[in-house]
Amino acid sequence: MKRRGVKKSKARDTREVDDAASPARADAGRQPGETTPEADAAELAEIAEVLYQAALARAAAVDAREKAAAERDSIANLRDRTSVERDSIANMRDRNAVERDSIATARRSAGQDGVADAGDDAALERARLEAELQRAHLDALTGAFRREMGRLALRNEIERARRADGKFVIAFVDVDGLKGVNDRDGHAAGDRVLRTLAATMRANLRSYDPIVRFGGDEFVCGISSIGPDEVQHRMGVIDQSLRNATGVGITAGLATLTSNESLEELTARADAALIEAKRSRGE
Repeated sequence: MKRRGVKKSKARDTREVDDAASPARADAGRQPGETTPEADAAELAEIAEVLYQAALARAAAVDAREKAAAERDSIANLRDRTSVERDSIANMRDRNAVERDSIATARRSAGQDGVADAGDDAALERARLEAELQRAHLDALTGAFRREMGRLALRNEIERARRADGKFVIAFVDVDGLKGVNDRDGHAAGDRVLRTLAATMRANLRSYDPIVRFGGDEFVCGISSIGPDEVQHRMGVIDQSLRNATGVGITAGLATLTSNESLEELTARADAALIEAKRSRGE
């Protein structure tokens, strides 16, 4: 009986030793560089956290850039509206100054002693006629050239361009949706759109580039010494500025002067380009 008890004790001790040694044997069977499943899971969780934080940082950076761009656009739009208003006021002041100068010149010619003879009356009448002639050349609403006087100005610019570098572009401009503005808000609102457009074109073109009111909501501009790409860019700026100020934009058709081409032919090509631009937009 004693002997069997000793054997059982030894067998139990052997199993306990084997159990204690089993983790060591498992570690001994693992190749160098191998990790446990628990370590792999922890490492993957750490990588996922790093990627998540990086994504958050990128999203925050994109959001900050978009907010900064929106603020810049808002500031630019405000500057454009302010510039248009300043130009409109300046043009009005210029016209008033011309009339005041004409009247003052007539009064100086008539003398300062208050004596009105036939010569004085003639000087006053001449000043009045000159002021009326000046007004007759300009559209009363927008300050642009009237059609007939505008054609003369455009022909002069074409001849000047031919004597210089030959570069001349006609831009045929049409207001998009002016009828809708008139129907919805009244003709006073439509007139405001036309005045704003004329002032915006003057602000983005040069002082000697003729601007002609060709029809109700149509304008023709003549631009010399500049290629069509630059003219197209300026028309885009005018369009965006007008949209910011009034809610409606423009469509422009461009035509570049060729040799021996008349103003009428050049204008007709620009008008056709305008129609094609509207057709491509489904209008």
